[in-house]
Amino acid sequence: MTTIRVLVIAIIVTIIAVALLPLAVLLDLAGGGDGFGLCTGGISECRTSYFDGPELLGVLGLVLLLLLMALRAALHVRTLAEARRDDEALDESSGDRLGRL
Repeated sequence: MTTIRVLVIAIIVTIIAVALLPLAVLLDLAGGGDGFGLCTGGISECRTSYFDGPELLGVLGLVLLLLLMALRAALHVRTLAEARRDDEALDESSGDRLGRL
């Protein structure tokens, strides 16, 4: 159970980091940086094509989609594990009442 919880937390933290990545790049550019390597000479010498923005949006969207699918799968596995644990506990308690254990 603990492993699944750690995995869920790690996926959520990764989703937040990926979602905040464009903001971090813009803040770096606004502060005079190179935007984490996006514009090597700074914002004044930055030359990009028209497709760089949509391409970045598509890649980040795909990564977020895959992370959301992984989160959904991890939550589903957690639900199945909890249901199996509850069923085992119920079987043990009913066995005590029937005198089988």
